[in-house]
Amino acid sequence: MVDFVGAGCGAADLITLRGKRLLEKADVIIYAGSLVNPELLDYAKPECKIYNSATMHLDEVIEVMKNAEAEGKDTVRLHTGDPSIYGAIREQMDRLDELHITYNITPGVSSFCGAAAALRAEYTLPDVSQTVILTRMAGRTGVPAKESIESLAAHNATMVIFLSAGMTEELSARLISGGYSSDTHAAIVYKATWSDEKIVRCTVGTLAEAARKNGITKTALITVGDFLGDDYELSKLYDKNFETGFRKAEGT
Repeated sequence: MVDFVGAGCGAADLITLRGKRLLEKADVIIYAGSLVNPELLDYAKPECKIYNSATMHLDEVIEVMKNAEAEGKDTVRLHTGDPSIYGAIREQMDRLDELHITYNITPGVSSFCGAAAALRAEYTLPDVSQTVILTRMAGRTGVPAKESIESLAAHNATMVIFLSAGMTEELSARLISGGYSSDTHAAIVYKATWSDEKIVRCTVGTLAEAARKNGITKTALITVGDFLGDDYELSKLYDKNFETGFRKAEGT
């Protein structure tokens, strides 16, 4: 059995209970060494065989899984955050299907959730934004043309931008070209929920300067939008004058 497990957004105790249990009983762990907190490996039993996938290609990862399966061992494939977001799990699952190897997926807390917690922010504020766009800049690997930063910025919704901390100057220009004003609120969250977490608040126009001053070039999320401001409408969810299926409006 292979279990794909989301490691959570950083801190070792933010993994799910199920994920922790799977790590504790695993015979083999293949972890995304460039991003996963190594403290999570402390949950492994002493005899567990551990592989760092940062130094491996896909064929090597699958070979480890195949060999473990042949020996009747349980494998955990430990991915950063939630494995469904930039986890490259589809290609692994397809290969396992071809090999008739059974697998399950255990979700994890994504880093974009960890970033919101670090910022003490709510992405979906009434009358500000009810949409969260998760995306990344095109770099060494491209993105579909229909998902350019400019086209997504045109919505002026909340944006959380992955894998782009080293391209903040271009990102800033493209966000502005797409429709955000240069003074739109932004924040860079470096290693959200880790012990060395850093939060840098800035604007879309000062993204590059803020990243440069703080020496941030990777392992950071960039958040953009007016959800970081002070103005918003109160939710109807707890409005005493708003009737729901569980509560009558006051005075009715």
